[in-house]
Amino acid sequence: MMGGVLLVSLVLTVVVTDNGVVASAKVPAMFVFGDSLVDNGNNNYLSSIAKADYYPYGIDYAMGPTGRFSNGKTFVDLLGEMIGVPYPIAYSDPAATGARLLGGVNYASAAAGILDESGQQYGERYSLSQQVLNFESNLNELRRMLNGTNLTEFLSKSLAVLVFGSNDYINNYLMPSIYSSSFNYSPPEFANLLLNTYARQLYALYSVGLRKFLIAGIGPLGCIPNQRGSGQSPPDRCVDYVNQILGSFNEGLKSLVDQLNKSCKGSIFAYGNTYAAVGDILNNPSTYGFSVADRGCCGIGRNRGQITCLSFVVPCANRNSYVFWDAFHPTQAVNSILAKRAYTGTPRDCYPINVQQMTLFYSY
Repeated sequence: MMGGVLLVSLVLTVVVTDNGVVASAKVPAMFVFGDSLVDNGNNNYLSSIAKADYYPYGIDYAMGPTGRFSNGKTFVDLLGEMIGVPYPIAYSDPAATGARLLGGVNYASAAAGILDESGQQYGERYSLSQQVLNFESNLNELRRMLNGTNLTEFLSKSLAVLVFGSNDYINNYLMPSIYSSSFNYSPPEFANLLLNTYARQLYALYSVGLRKFLIAGIGPLGCIPNQRGSGQSPPDRCVDYVNQILGSFNEGLKSLVDQLNKSCKGSIFAYGNTYAAVGDILNNPSTYGFSVADRGCCGIGRNRGQITCLSFVVPCANRNSYVFWDAFHPTQAVNSILAKRAYTGTPRDCYPINVQQMTLFYSY
């Protein structure tokens, strides 16, 4: 299944993080593609209403509001710390040139989807296809800095993280007043459309040299405050229909990972089971130290899910007790759990291998 991949002893690369700390990296860089769950500031530079560059976003982050849709660190921030790489610079940041690219780049954009149209009501955003093009534009600059052999090794050892799909449902399929998707496709047909589009872009990233991929599934969107606050179910219940239609996508994504591992020589693809991980937290919140699992820490309306955090409105004080930060996004405390499960979890969490095991592979 993983032909062309060798399991070798760990080779550490020395990197210098943004704060000057020298760390040992199991991979040289991380390239992040996705939506607001992992956006670290790209939308700050776009004409979009999907922004998080104001307080209370970043209230628990050392640099304050940076454009991260969280009270603190995102999933990829915390995963990067475990791997030992610096936080990738945002693609839109004017400083994202030259040697800064060697630390990795974050292309994620709030409201972005697998489909170009998803999230269009928010204005500008980098869709999946545009993020791949943005990566390829950086690749031209990397080629000028690294010779062919060094670039091939750099890309093959780097980790690509992809977090997509949520907006294709909550800001497309489940929004029939704006999009026709739910009229044109049954849930399984829509999932196939997403998976076929996703697969083409994953093959494109493989074709230009990336070899290690973590692809996150979609969490139980029917349980986020935005959906709980929609009035489709009692405020203390998840919207079952929304969760049910995600099954075709998540199951198909796991099968796609199997297909990619067979067809892409010298690579390793892993599926992050976000749905099960978040589901465990929601079903057993007290086990994980949470006491509030049905509403946002900040926001307005039913379940604090109808309007996201307003500028300078004071959020809840006990943020580590909340599963959700706002109408759509988890708290840093939840992101920490998800990162740990991706890094060291069983195949139920990260299939067929976890990120820690993935760092031990190199391709030739």
